[in-house]
Amino acid sequence: MQLSVIICSHNPRMDYLVRVLQALKEQDLSCFEWELLLIDNASRIPLAGTCDLSWHPHARSVVETEVGLTSARLRAIREARSEILVFVDDDNVLEHDYLLECTRISENYRYLGAWGGQELHEFEGGEPQEKWKRDFWMPPRLEKEIWSNNYDRAAAPAGAGMCIRRVVAMKYAECVTPGSLRSSLGRSGRGMNSSEDFDMAFTACDMGLGIGRFPSLRLVHLIPRQRLTDDYLFRLIKGISYSETVLIALRQGIPAKQCRIDRLVDFYKRLRMPKLQRSIARAVADGRMRALNDLVDLRNVSAP
Repeated sequence: MQLSVIICSHNPRMDYLVRVLQALKEQDLSCFEWELLLIDNASRIPLAGTCDLSWHPHARSVVETEVGLTSARLRAIREARSEILVFVDDDNVLEHDYLLECTRISENYRYLGAWGGQELHEFEGGEPQEKWKRDFWMPPRLEKEIWSNNYDRAAAPAGAGMCIRRVVAMKYAECVTPGSLRSSLGRSGRGMNSSEDFDMAFTACDMGLGIGRFPSLRLVHLIPRQRLTDDYLFRLIKGISYSETVLIALRQGIPAKQCRIDRLVDFYKRLRMPKLQRSIARAVADGRMRALNDLVDLRNVSAP
């Protein structure tokens, strides 16, 4: 089999998951060429009894009891049998040629260790009216392929639809030790940490391989209306800020904390901002500060 297609899911919306599976069922690449792994990350209702995988000759449902996206991804890496792993979220609807295109890129760009494409978005209830929410969820379209062997965020594939070589995924799994800050990246319950996908992709760069994104790889990201609320987005921004600070520290060292005067200057700058920008800036600052505190605490514990 050429690919292992992996869905990590925790208490999914079943109407979304049905669409995810239907899109996989309609792939141009024969299902005899890839396996399907459904990682049930301790869902309240077991997915094995609710999802019909009988249409696929190489499908398995596996339960991972430790809640958290990183734990689910690590379990998937252990279970996968193919040389290329494709991570599909439980709200990702792949274009019909996604898997076939993944195999083409795998053959033609052997120097890439991880790659992905671009997301289109389908919003429950229609696009948000607020421009900042549209900008948050809908980045500019990817017009041409981009790849790099540096830690380049523009070239780094997101977890949605990420394709990664098994050797890179295994190296990433070796680096994620239980209880470490690295293992805390990624969603867990109501937690909003993220960036475990970029950590995984950047492992390719650690190994001397490249990362890339291709406009020919397309998927639709289904966005429920509760992800458009101010509260959700500010918590998400805070989680992203936390996670990106940790991600940078993993490879470049712990950033310096701001001195008290600089913090006061930033505080008074925020007071002069419009309410929306002030809320966003505060979420970013709070996430970064929490990460720096955790990083310093970890360094102090590890010191002899």
